Amino acid sequence: METLLSPSTLFAPLRGSRRPALAATATVSSRPAAVSCALKKPQAGAGLAAAGRSSVSFLHHGLAAAALSLAISLSPAPVPAAASEFDVLNDGPPVDSYVVDDAGVLSRVTKSDVKRLARDLEARKNIRLNFITVRKLTSKADAFEYADQVLEKWYPTIEEGGNKGIVVLVTSQKEGAVTGGPAFIQAVGEQVLDATVSENLPVLATEEKYNEAIVSTARRLAAAIDGLPDTGGPAFKENKRESNFKTKEETEEKRGQFTLVVGGLLVIAFVVPMAQYYAYVSKK
Repeated sequence: METLLSPSTLFAPLRGSRRPALAATATVSSRPAAVSCALKKPQAGAGLAAAGRSSVSFLHHGLAAAALSLAISLSPAPVPAAASEFDVLNDGPPVDSYVVDDAGVLSRVTKSDVKRLARDLEARKNIRLNFITVRKLTSKADAFEYADQVLEKWYPTIEEGGNKGIVVLVTSQKEGAVTGGPAFIQAVGEQVLDATVSENLPVLATEEKYNEAIVSTARRLAAAIDGLPDTGGPAFKENKRESNFKTKEETEEKRGQFTLVVGGLLVIAFVVPMAQYYAYVSKK
């Protein structure tokens, strides 16, 4: 038995399908629809408008890039970090090196020699030496005030800083200072301390011999702590320039020689031509 299905039943949408239903006015035609392969020509006005929009967009991007580059170039430089003297204070004493070369003037050999000397001194005498170099001071008037500040910051109690010594060298000011706790001052002695800060540090720093200044200071302080004779310090050398001016005697002597030479030249200038003329006339 055949079941007759009406055309409306065949083309009815399925329930639950996500595809949209056909319009009610759509009709089914047995003739296949003609497919057109003709391409639509773009309109001239639309092409020009698109080109104009592209050019404007490109111009906007170029202007934005130029503005960004100009803003970067004209932006103020980053604020420099705080002065290095404060970094030395906040970082605390060196754990193993005994040297804080913030000025960057000490060689590797100098650091090694000072480290070996300070380590041996601390092991034998229980007195620790710390050496600091900075380029300049902005918070304190001189190296002595800064050295005291470092000692108080690194070793705030008398128990911690009693046997500690601080040596500071300021390269721009060509000066240095030595300070320390009571045990350190007593072991070195006032005389050697005064001589060190007036001879080793400033004299060699003036000549920009920073490595020699630190090494000689370390050896002089270590010798004093060990009870050895004072090694002494370098003597200040005055650069005396030799005068280029002649003395009165040298001037008179040179003047006599000059007069003699000029007189001889004048005689030759007049006598020789006259003699030649006389010889020429006598031959005729």
